[in-house]
Amino acid sequence: MYKLKIISSSVRPGRKGPVVAKWIASMAIQNGNFDVEVLDLGEVNLPMMNEPQHPSLKKYEHEHTKKWSAKIDEADAFIFVTAEYDFNYPAPLRNALEYLYLEWGYKAAGLVSYGNVSGGTRAANSLKADLSTFKVVPLYEAVNFPFFQDNINDQDEFLANEISVKAAADMFKELIRWTKGLKSIREDKA
Repeated sequence: MYKLKIISSSVRPGRKGPVVAKWIASMAIQNGNFDVEVLDLGEVNLPMMNEPQHPSLKKYEHEHTKKWSAKIDEADAFIFVTAEYDFNYPAPLRNALEYLYLEWGYKAAGLVSYGNVSGGTRAANSLKADLSTFKVVPLYEAVNFPFFQDNINDQDEFLANEISVKAAADMFKELIRWTKGLKSIREDKA
């Protein structure tokens, strides 16, 4: 079983990222190939980057960085759940990425984005470009929710339609394939 970290990126009051993250986590558990953990950046609560050494040195001084490093290092794959703010993904996610370097490398990532008319696709595209600088392989297969508020019921549960469920299944299928392949690259310490 592969260790999948689902990272929910929105931290603002009233955010709905955790609701979307809970839905995709339930889909990942149903898939049966992943040991799933949701990492909510609102709860992780990393301050703006405050490590004096460059992340590539992995010489962390702060306990919050050491904990974040351990969580990301143990992952085999990721799913990033991102809102779209001003045509981009939230700043706390960029900050969380920049805290580390080596821990991200040679792992695949699925993206689940949400927003209004664009479904968060502009944020997802921006995130894809940035992930490659950390040697993360962002998948083509993704899940996007336009007008995502329409999918949240009165009990604050996310209800996805059949198309979105299929998109998630396709994403998981590719995530497993890439995770298997990238694991061999991570094990090759050449």
